Amino acid sequence: QVQLLESGGGSVQAGGSLKLSCTVASTYTFNSCGMAWYRQVPGKDRELISNITSDGTTTYADSVKGRFTISQSNAKDTLYLQMNRLETGDTAVYYCAAEWRFTYCSDGYYSNWGQGTQVTVSS
Repeated sequence: QVQLLESGGGSVQAGGSLKLSCTVASTYTFNSCGMAWYRQVPGKDRELISNITSDGTTTYADSVKGRFTISQSNAKDTLYLQMNRLETGDTAVYYCAAEWRFTYCSDGYYSNWGQGTQVTVSS
């Protein structure tokens, strides 16, 4: 069983920064093969903004490259998203996701999700 819990969201002025955290509680004896941050606004599909695999490889959506940084704790039990130079377009609910199946990780598919944390950026 897996439980993901996001925290760190809030309201910030454009140009400011926030750092999101996702704690991982799992009954598995090994770490996930991949974790990711998604975001969603009303009326739109969830958007993949960044992911990281067990070997440390990272990807970023073009919209956040150079501004956001994904990372993990040394124990791999916490996922972070450092968000700098925030823009009003970053306003969304941000979700943490994780996967333990290698084939799913290879395809960029995540089956475990947190409840989300709201990020609101004002001009």
